[in-house]
Amino acid sequence: MRLSHTLAPTLKETPAEAQIVSHRLMLRAGLVRQTAAGIYAWLPLGWRVLQNIARIVREEQDAVGAQEMLMPTIQPAELWRQSGRYDAYGPEMLRISDRHDRDILYGPTNEEMITDIFRQSVKSYRELPQMLYHIQWKFRDEVRPRFGVMRGREFLMKDAYSFDLDYAGAVVSYRKMMLAYMRTFQRLGLKAIPMEAESGPIGGNLSHEFIILAPTGESQVWYDAVFEEMDFAAGRIETDAELEQFFAQMTTPYAATDEKHDAATWAQVTNQREGRGIEVGHIFYFGTKYSTPMGLTIAGRDGAPIAPHMGSYGIGVSRLVGALIEANHDDAGIIWPDPVAPFRAVILNLKPGDPACDRMCEDLYARFRGGALYDDREERAGVKFADADLMGHPWQIVVGPRGAAGGRVELKRRAGGERQELDIDAALAKIG
Repeated sequence: MRLSHTLAPTLKETPAEAQIVSHRLMLRAGLVRQTAAGIYAWLPLGWRVLQNIARIVREEQDAVGAQEMLMPTIQPAELWRQSGRYDAYGPEMLRISDRHDRDILYGPTNEEMITDIFRQSVKSYRELPQMLYHIQWKFRDEVRPRFGVMRGREFLMKDAYSFDLDYAGAVVSYRKMMLAYMRTFQRLGLKAIPMEAESGPIGGNLSHEFIILAPTGESQVWYDAVFEEMDFAAGRIETDAELEQFFAQMTTPYAATDEKHDAATWAQVTNQREGRGIEVGHIFYFGTKYSTPMGLTIAGRDGAPIAPHMGSYGIGVSRLVGALIEANHDDAGIIWPDPVAPFRAVILNLKPGDPACDRMCEDLYARFRGGALYDDREERAGVKFADADLMGHPWQIVVGPRGAAGGRVELKRRAGGERQELDIDAALAKIG
């Protein structure tokens, strides 16, 4: 993209309505614009980040055998009445009626819908286990939406659902999904800690939320330092025994938020760490909480009907954009981890109109094949440097008249600020 023709409206001043760092920087860097309370339009740079996060989430879901599908945002109220949640869910559910006075709702989650789809489609134990997921917009009518995309009303979520023959099988699915989550967050450049949690309106008796560490996090967290050293990308985990070992590794060390913190247990932890955290994912096992009231049964091994055991697994894809910024920023702006950045590099032409500068920038831009943002604007160098830092692209390639005449560029790493003068080939090799 050429920045001169890109919808990326940066702001010098902090908008008055932005209370936290991520909200301020998302508005100032031109990632989003608010269209109504708690509802945002994603502009081109923000949309690219959102798509990069969704791609990594999708790849890790696929890796544990989850099948992608797409369910609608609008759901019939009758499904929620069958589960008993229509009245119990509360005012956060947006309840509406169509022109035929049929009660419908904008889905805050999809347990009822996936259960209905499954009961129409699966008849035998031979078809289990199965895990299904989609990445879809949700709506929860927060009484006081705040903190930008961190606590909005409309948000993009990955929600997955598992169906197993019994409790033992459901626990295997649960552990697979926990592994997928830890690998996802590691690939995003985040330190995430799974913590035992309340199930809330989803229900169930096995639940973990995933907290990423950030100084500006909404929750106080206490955890064992062992979590800081774990590597979830190394090796392969395939057998049930390996999954059990992984699950034990994740749940045995102490980790808790305010609602679960136990001072007596904490006192026994040798390598104590405290900090602030942001919830970015939540997984649940809830057995037959939905399958039984909604009449989902399959034929068991002896032919008798059995209600499958279920679990659900959510990651806040749009919330992760804000969480990533909370964990990766400085006074100048965003510092994107490489895998999620809107562009891997930004090319800064410090003197548009200079033949050598223009020629070198065009050559660089062509060689990136769409992977770089080209700041070709007729702006002062200071404005370009400030916007590049604000937007947070991992690498900045600075092209000025003196360097261009000698076939060299200045390469700046956004994280850390290191600068080097290199020829084009060496700069591109370093960026990768």
